[in-house]
Amino acid sequence: MLHLAAYGWRVFPGLLLIAVTYALLPRKADGARVFLLIFGFLLVRDAMTPAGFWRLGVTPATVWLRFAESPLLLLVLGAASLLATFFILSINRNGLNRRIRWFGEKPAWSVAAGILGALLVAGPFLLSYWFVPIGERGGPVPAQLLPALLFFALAGNTLEELLFRGYAQGLFERKTGPWRAAFLSGFLFAAGHVFLSATVTDLGPFVLVFTLHEGLVCAIVRMRHGVAASVLAHGLAIFLLAAGLI
Repeated sequence: MLHLAAYGWRVFPGLLLIAVTYALLPRKADGARVFLLIFGFLLVRDAMTPAGFWRLGVTPATVWLRFAESPLLLLVLGAASLLATFFILSINRNGLNRRIRWFGEKPAWSVAAGILGALLVAGPFLLSYWFVPIGERGGPVPAQLLPALLFFALAGNTLEELLFRGYAQGLFERKTGPWRAAFLSGFLFAAGHVFLSATVTDLGPFVLVFTLHEGLVCAIVRMRHGVAASVLAHGLAIFLLAAGLI
């Protein structure tokens, strides 16, 4: 857990500065609030790379990712993400939360759409894994890690989907139609990975192609079936890609 403490110390000054700026914003500065929340999330996520909490890589055929092989670490990070989600929701009860649509008209369809979305996101890459030995894309994953990995994938991406699909896409929908808002959300999501692809790592444009594909699928799922469906699509896709099951 020393790595977790070092990670917290690494991101704390930046998060504190972002929090103070957020508190000083004018009451109706919704766009700036969304920007700062996403900016803070990118800081927390990208700092996971030098902390060793996850690894990303590319081969000539595909992109892969793996998380630290510590169930306790993944459970703590997932729980922290859920707490951050609840905190952000609590401080935006009378503002940004009004733009969130969690479910479509039929919640069961939202669940089905989330599962289908996950397969659409992960499917092309899972197919490519058949042509790349597992040793060249992160290696096998211990079976005992999988429950914690599933929890982390769903919990961690709840926060990300709240910001990109709940707040940003909802804000875009006020200014334009639902389809354009979905495309803006997808492209903004991919743009949020430019530093991960070019400075935090040197993985290059393949990461942007993957995240654009992922962002557009999740944005369309959210448009049709709500944020809960996009959380399921995003979280399950990350789990499938990181679990080493194929």
